[in-house]
Amino acid sequence: MWKERWLYVFLVPGIIYFIVYKYLPMWGILMAFMDYKPYLGFWDSPWVGLKHFERFFSEPEFWTLLRNTLWIATLDLIVFFPFTIVIALLLNEVRKEMFKRTIQTFVYVPHFLSWVVVVGISYILFTTEGGVINEILAKLGFDKINFLMNEDLFRPMLILQMVWKDAGWGTIIFLAALAGVNPGLYEAAKMDGANRWRLLWHITLPSIRSVIVILLILRLGNFMDLGFEQIFLMTNAMNREVAEVFDTYVYRVGLQQGQFSYSAAVGLFKSIVGLILVLGSNYLAKKAGEEGIY
Repeated sequence: MWKERWLYVFLVPGIIYFIVYKYLPMWGILMAFMDYKPYLGFWDSPWVGLKHFERFFSEPEFWTLLRNTLWIATLDLIVFFPFTIVIALLLNEVRKEMFKRTIQTFVYVPHFLSWVVVVGISYILFTTEGGVINEILAKLGFDKINFLMNEDLFRPMLILQMVWKDAGWGTIIFLAALAGVNPGLYEAAKMDGANRWRLLWHITLPSIRSVIVILLILRLGNFMDLGFEQIFLMTNAMNREVAEVFDTYVYRVGLQQGQFSYSAAVGLFKSIVGLILVLGSNYLAKKAGEEGIY
């Protein structure tokens, strides 16, 4: 450690970040087991045990929240995650470097837009009051569709936004893994008569399989954490029945209604589910012969 001391110095900012923003806030978990009162402080608030969890699981809203969260999280897992792999594979097949760089830039740029901008663009495109898509439908003789307030269209629009905004950015790790594939494997396979599809199936995908498994396990850890901004901005009175998820519920009861302990219990429930999913998926990956995350 002394020999490489200057390398360890570079770790200090990251270590401080994780201590301050990740580990110290974990003491706040205790709030889920007490009836927190701001005027009493953290240590003097009365201890209530599992009271908030019992209330949460008995709430009629619990099953609605669980259903909506699972629906969106599952769509994210089976649509968004594979889409990032597909884009990486397609970009990897592009041989002209300038064209490849240009396409990469275009698919990366949306990641740097805030969700406010993305939802604003969606509003401009899909609103019935002068929206581009509805105006085109009207010109073609079709009835206008209320995309933004239609419960059936809420989830597809949500996934479409995720794909447009972050799918390109999600390809970075996969492209890095693809860059490490031995070119000699492709040359040997071509000499044996393998076409592009067989190269992809027998060399490319097996070479990045471990990376796919690790990223899938990490993504399962955030299975219940859908993010707040996008869903909050897309939610309105007409689609709330399918749009309300744990993240927006925590905001509503925790910040708007001041039920800090109750919302902390909801957040802890999400974290426990994420932990179980990570441990379970890592165990299955190990059983299947993959490396896993530990």
